[in-house]
Amino acid sequence: MTPPISAATLDALIAFAERLADESRLLFAPNIGLAPRVEVKADRSLVTALDKAIEERLRNLIEQAYPAHGIYGEEEGHVRLDAEYVWVVDPIDGTAPFIAGVPVFGTLIALMHRGAPVLGVMDLPVTQDRWVGAAGRATAFRGQPCATRACPSLGDAMLSTSNPDLYSAEERPFFEALRSRTRWRIYGGCCMSYGLLASGRTDVAIDAGLKLWDYAPFVPIIEGAGGVITDWNGRPLRLENWGSRILAAGDPARHAEALALLAQAAS
Repeated sequence: MTPPISAATLDALIAFAERLADESRLLFAPNIGLAPRVEVKADRSLVTALDKAIEERLRNLIEQAYPAHGIYGEEEGHVRLDAEYVWVVDPIDGTAPFIAGVPVFGTLIALMHRGAPVLGVMDLPVTQDRWVGAAGRATAFRGQPCATRACPSLGDAMLSTSNPDLYSAEERPFFEALRSRTRWRIYGGCCMSYGLLASGRTDVAIDAGLKLWDYAPFVPIIEGAGGVITDWNGRPLRLENWGSRILAAGDPARHAEALALLAQAAS
């Protein structure tokens, strides 16, 4: 059995993760409101010079402070994935909204301990919103505890998804099954959608076409607020089995109900 992380160690790791988020905000500051130059990567996703600059800065800080830790970043790949601790970094989650000037983009920072997400920070530079989640602790929003809300049924739920265009033809029926059972839908929120779920503003979130850096911080943030997040089969999201499809709910009963609906769609 893996020994738990001591409270003192976790405190130090949280403080360091927030320092990384602070550094990202500093790099964002002179670029907010400006139209960046854009490159298209081989997978057709978008990247800017700021994506690269933020990740380079955060990786350098991690290497200086914790040289034995691994790093898994969107722009510069990974090192030491077999380390006990692995940092997962998405310098700009929502690069397309950043390019378009829609203020739902942010920096995502997670820490995996023996493959499990134990620390997550989601920082939105325009709105100055920050969620911090850590294993065994209540999630904080702007420094104060936050919690998910109860939801009587999927028929009463507000559902979010980042972009319906990211669903493949095979995945689309699963999204439609859930969309048709909920009362309201919110599109285009990127990482902010998961922060709002943790704060009790929405009820269910589903996404496809993601990478580990897109959602690793959501695990401790949502779980620490009382919610549930898994893949579409109900499996925990870990370093060794990460996939591209995630499902989260603020009310555990609604998560179970949504999982059953996805299983029904599969059959």
